[in-house]
Amino acid sequence: MKEAVKLNRGFFRSGYGFLIIWAFGLNFIIECLARKDFIVLGTLKYMVDSPLVFLYNTLLIFATLSISMLFMKRTFVLVAVTAVWMTIGVTNGIILTQRMTPFTVKDLTAMTDAATIATNYFSIWQIVGIFAGVACVVLGFVFLYFKTKKHERKTGDLKKNLVTVVLIIACTFGTTAGLLKVNVLSSFFGNLSYAYQDYGLPYCFVNTWLNTGIHKPAGYSESKIQTILKDTVGDKAGKVTVDDTKNSVTINTDSGNTTSTGTISKTATDSEPNIIFLQLESFVDPELFNNIKLSEDPIPTYRKLMKEYSSGSLQVPACGAGTANTEFEVITGLSVKFFGPGEYPFKSVLKKKTCESTAYDLDSIGYTSHLIHNHRAMFYNRNIAYANMGFNTFTSLEYMSDVPKNPKGWAKDEVLTGQIMDALNSTKNQDYIYTVSVQGHGKYPTEQLITNPEITVLSAPSEEMKWMYEYYVNQIHEMDQFVKDLTTTLSKYDEPTVLVMYGDHIPALDVTEDAYDGKNLYTTQYVIWSNYGAFKKEDKDMYAYQLSADVLDRLGIHVGTVLQYQQNSNHKAKNYLKNLKELGYDMLYGKDYIYGGKDPFTASNLKMGVKTIKIDKIVSVGGKYYIKGQNFTEYSKITLNGETLKTIYLGPNLLGLLEEVDPSDASNMKVSQIDKSNKEIISSTE
Repeated sequence: MKEAVKLNRGFFRSGYGFLIIWAFGLNFIIECLARKDFIVLGTLKYMVDSPLVFLYNTLLIFATLSISMLFMKRTFVLVAVTAVWMTIGVTNGIILTQRMTPFTVKDLTAMTDAATIATNYFSIWQIVGIFAGVACVVLGFVFLYFKTKKHERKTGDLKKNLVTVVLIIACTFGTTAGLLKVNVLSSFFGNLSYAYQDYGLPYCFVNTWLNTGIHKPAGYSESKIQTILKDTVGDKAGKVTVDDTKNSVTINTDSGNTTSTGTISKTATDSEPNIIFLQLESFVDPELFNNIKLSEDPIPTYRKLMKEYSSGSLQVPACGAGTANTEFEVITGLSVKFFGPGEYPFKSVLKKKTCESTAYDLDSIGYTSHLIHNHRAMFYNRNIAYANMGFNTFTSLEYMSDVPKNPKGWAKDEVLTGQIMDALNSTKNQDYIYTVSVQGHGKYPTEQLITNPEITVLSAPSEEMKWMYEYYVNQIHEMDQFVKDLTTTLSKYDEPTVLVMYGDHIPALDVTEDAYDGKNLYTTQYVIWSNYGAFKKEDKDMYAYQLSADVLDRLGIHVGTVLQYQQNSNHKAKNYLKNLKELGYDMLYGKDYIYGGKDPFTASNLKMGVKTIKIDKIVSVGGKYYIKGQNFTEYSKITLNGETLKTIYLGPNLLGLLEEVDPSDASNMKVSQIDKSNKEIISSTE
């Protein structure tokens, strides 16, 4: 007994016992923040219900804290590691007050994007406070470093501590493997929010760091890929590269062990319609919120369309945020669940790799593909990702004029009707248009922001929730009016057109499952409308990555590898998702066995804006320079040798220069579209 007591005392005196207690406390605080649990009852329940998970996360934190034992300035390192964990915990807590998706390592890659919309979520004083707090922490660490005394290290301490720390880390890895094997932990997060609640923030956050991309499937081989294709796609797999200069398409098809390449003319016929996908920001049926009562239906047009045309529930990969991942699934037919938890393919693999998409596939039969979004071109790296998915044009906010804004500063969706019609009228052949709206975006205000609203909230769980919902339903009411205007305009258009509409995710209103009568928190609603009676009403529920294939199948369009796999597969089959993941790995990370061993796609020469911005003449009046031209917007600036000059927007045909330039350089001036947030040049006139 005495020996045990001595051993115990020695353990605590060594510092490791203190680190365990410290790790336990840190883990408890982090989980309280993750659960917004300021009375700690929820966290205590989590500890009781999942003791192994809680202790494992404590071990994980303890392993990182133990590294401090290897340094002379042990206290400083301990405080630094503690600060990292507390920063993660506090950041996660703050993020969960603004959206429903927890903090991940992938969010760090989106920090520049987040900074551009910070004022939509925080007041100026809050932002100043955050920066001031960060500055104080940095200064505190500098002060602590110089004031911290070095730990007195006895002979052999470093070697003993090194062995101990290695054993602790090895034990952590071994425990992780063991808990994964017995299913106490999981490396697959079907629902990121639930995973953080079930498996703890420390484990999940680290998982989002280490678990990226699509992992190589077991048994991945050329024969396996060809078997999948033979069973579902047949000999039509493996195309397609496009040469717009020759109005031709190169198609690679695998037949046995040979690969043949041929060139055909674009073959879209007049019977094939224009195809428009309209992704509506945070748009869901408000009647599914059972915790509020409204004065009237905010979406009468959309509801009428759902009753008259094919519709159903759409399972999306995002909850309260993550618009780009819904785009990725609909455009490519692949599930983002194949990737690391919390990953955005737009900001990872699609920054450097092309990916077969609906745009590439429809281009192969003569369609021109357009992307329209009434927000920044560079947000989520869209200007890069869209080129790597084969789109021909991209009209972002910077290429739109006189855009009305809602009270939170987001562009109103009514501007999109004209932009869609411009895209349709820009070509003689059929068009594939993917449109992403933004008006319904949060943050939703907790005070009354709209005076005399058309829709009022009659009852809500709290006063703050009343104003949040009232703002939200009035935004989607205006979006519903935009849908009415768009369908009315398209009904008069003289080309057959199909319009597919759906919400990208539920709004970030801190919605719980018991307050939402949808299938789950990842459910929105879609409707397929046409101006020529394309097909009979057929209602069914589906996943976002199945939507494009389903629509094209109804239209009798069968192109592409993933699209045809989706069209010809039994979605209830055991190997359906497994094989789809295998195809995704092969085309994005593997050896391109689908295409005979070589990726046939090249990034498109993405044209920014459907309308060409051009300079007609540069004139000097009274010593001041003016540029006359076409299709200027409020984001147009005069540039010289890559430098942005002070410019005044005087209209779509006239810009004024507000600074002096050398007359000999005047002829070299260009008009550039500028990203308002980071001041980067998006495109310039020739």
